[in-house]
Amino acid sequence: MTPAPSLQELIESVNNDASSDDALDRLTQAARTAASLEEVGDALLGHFVDQSRRSGRTWSQISVALGVTKQAAHKRFSFGAATFDTGSPTLERFTPRAKAALHDAAEHARRRGHEHVGTDDLLLALFEPSGAVAAKALREAGITRESCEGQLPAAEPADTARSSGDARPFNDPAKDALRSAVEEALRLQHNYVGTEHLLLGLYFDPQDPAARALAALGAGYEDIKGRIAEQLGKMAA
Repeated sequence: MTPAPSLQELIESVNNDASSDDALDRLTQAARTAASLEEVGDALLGHFVDQSRRSGRTWSQISVALGVTKQAAHKRFSFGAATFDTGSPTLERFTPRAKAALHDAAEHARRRGHEHVGTDDLLLALFEPSGAVAAKALREAGITRESCEGQLPAAEPADTARSSGDARPFNDPAKDALRSAVEEALRLQHNYVGTEHLLLGLYFDPQDPAARALAALGAGYEDIKGRIAEQLGKMAA
């Protein structure tokens, strides 16, 4: 088993990352490091809780494996796969822009006459705001919302009997894309889900309409992943 960082290694990391040698500055950095470790630990467990749920294991079985009550396991890891089963995902770790994208996807679904939010609606929602990582990556790839709409199934006449405020649940492919977005965040060792993860999550199935539209426009998974890494690098510089 790969050993976790030792206490001494963590102390050295805090000392190196602290803004100064002042004891309070080091304590502040230690608090940040401890929070980050806790978040990564939660993400690690959440990944395998997600896999267990997909394999058909119950919350009772998962709680036994974790050594906690069923209620505690469900509350702590409701961010995983099961949260998408009702069409209303738990959004604790979604960034404000990612949450806004999900809201906008529902609006696109309404506008396009969809009873459910699909991956095509999610894709169209990722072009705003223009400063979001996904929007920047798409723009750098030369992809516009209009060009995507040209590759997606035609919109249906909107149902005027439904108001814009009516909730629209996610369809199964969209739920899979959201799960995939969570997994992309875990693979990148990010403790949040942003628009960039939502965009990468759309590639979960190459035959899905959103993934096919992106591929038809010359934006494969590796290309977009590289552009996202470039954008994140610029933000960190």
